[in-house]
Amino acid sequence: MITNLYNEIWADPSYNKIIGSGYLIVEYKCPIETEKFKLLTEESFIIYTISGEKDWIASGKIFKAQPGDALFVKKGVYTTTQYFDVDHCILILFISDDFIRDFMMDNHSFTVSTKASGMDDPIIPLHVSDTLKALFHSIFGYLKATPEIPRELLELKFRELLYNIVLNAQNKVLTAYFCSLKHPGRNSLQHVMMNNYQHDLSLDDFARLSGRSLSSFKRDFKSLYNMPPAKWLTEKRLELAKNLLLHSDMNVNEVSFESGFKNPAHFNKVFRDKYALPPRQFRSRSGN
Repeated sequence: MITNLYNEIWADPSYNKIIGSGYLIVEYKCPIETEKFKLLTEESFIIYTISGEKDWIASGKIFKAQPGDALFVKKGVYTTTQYFDVDHCILILFISDDFIRDFMMDNHSFTVSTKASGMDDPIIPLHVSDTLKALFHSIFGYLKATPEIPRELLELKFRELLYNIVLNAQNKVLTAYFCSLKHPGRNSLQHVMMNNYQHDLSLDDFARLSGRSLSSFKRDFKSLYNMPPAKWLTEKRLELAKNLLLHSDMNVNEVSFESGFKNPAHFNKVFRDKYALPPRQFRSRSGN
């Protein structure tokens, strides 16, 4: 099961949060008692770890988040692994592409090459300077403030946050990604698909992750890949499943799950249609 993190936080009144135009701030004390947890986010966010430790896993990479660490997490699906030695508490700052785009359009002097290595990764670590650390803690303090902080002040804090990131040369990868948001297009759709095809998401989910309506998503997808998205997804998932059967120790049910199929029965059917053998027999005949 994949939990929609943004929607859950937005709708649940028990979360200590502040909602503004283009952003959302929340103090998140992980309530999940299982070691591994899969989530979907329809908005990008920055996490700053207050206490505890968690691994964020995406596209075969592991990004560790310990106290004092910050990560920029793009829209998409992630698996997290948490440790139970210390209570886990993080500051989450959801920030819309439009908010970042408007900031970058207002500040042309921060334009850098949009070909920086690592900018296409689903997660980009931040270098946390003393100034940025102090800013995170001041924003965290607003969640405890009474009376409520004016929205205008919070928007200024978010702009200050972006200034802190782009003025730090050690955050050039994230700055390059911010610059790329000024020109969304084919690449953004391609990155969404390549980073998330292995997850059991609906076409509506993929459309939202790419910032499009469903009709625009289908049209742009057909233009980019010259086939309907459902067919492309099945082909990519079968390709991944075949690779896992040949080169991993996963059982068939695990391969089905890791490849994004709804259930093992559906996986067995489409795999047999493609390769003329059910997955288990295919693996046996390949000598695995």
